[in-house]
Amino acid sequence: MRVNQVAEGPADGEVVVLSGSIGSNLSMWDPQVGPLTSAGYRVVRYDPRGHGRTPVPDAPCTLADLGGDVVELLDTLGVERAHFVGLSLGGMTGMWLGIHEPDRIDRLVLCCTSPRLGDPPMWEERARQARTQGMAAIADASIQRWFTDEWRARHPELAREYHHMTAATPAEGYAACCHAIGSMDVLDDLPKIAAPTLVISAADDPATPPAGHGERIAEAVPGARLEVVPGAAHLANVEQAAHVNELVLGHLGAVR
Repeated sequence: MRVNQVAEGPADGEVVVLSGSIGSNLSMWDPQVGPLTSAGYRVVRYDPRGHGRTPVPDAPCTLADLGGDVVELLDTLGVERAHFVGLSLGGMTGMWLGIHEPDRIDRLVLCCTSPRLGDPPMWEERARQARTQGMAAIADASIQRWFTDEWRARHPELAREYHHMTAATPAEGYAACCHAIGSMDVLDDLPKIAAPTLVISAADDPATPPAGHGERIAEAVPGARLEVVPGAAHLANVEQAAHVNELVLGHLGAVR
């Protein structure tokens, strides 16, 4: 699976891969590109399987499939080792990479994510809804989890854009990644992660709140640090972009 990707910033900069949420595409990282490239990083964003301009897979995928796509992306770009910033599904992918491909990951940022989220029947039902009710209905629910009521009220046009982002996602692509999340459980393997890790949780995130999700990751990954961002729901990188950018740049900059 060759994923659709966009690379920006200095050609000789340290590479930072940005990996996003189910139901999103690479444009969800727009608030991060400018600050990262201005700091000298080479930023690589991509669409996960069945999202954006990446082809829809022929069958449900696993977290190993999604992690393997990132390895292939790095190989295609000729990048031996990169920083990785993942949110939600992207954070799950980042944990898999840290566990199974430690030589490819330098520093790791895990944002609004979980080592185990729900159970297979819950995600099978979400996939069924996408196929039978359509992605507009999925987007109606997602936008409530992605942003706080206050943010949506202040930014109605942006909220509509993010709603459309999910509504335009192919139902089979979304369903394939639902299977990856439902079948995922990396909690027991988190102590294997050696990459310096920053865990970012959002105080108002209804999908992966700090308790039981970010806290569990930070407790299990050796040396990991947890930061809780106030005034943000699931897409904290958008709702509190300045705060998240400061945290990410601080974590990545420690290696430079």
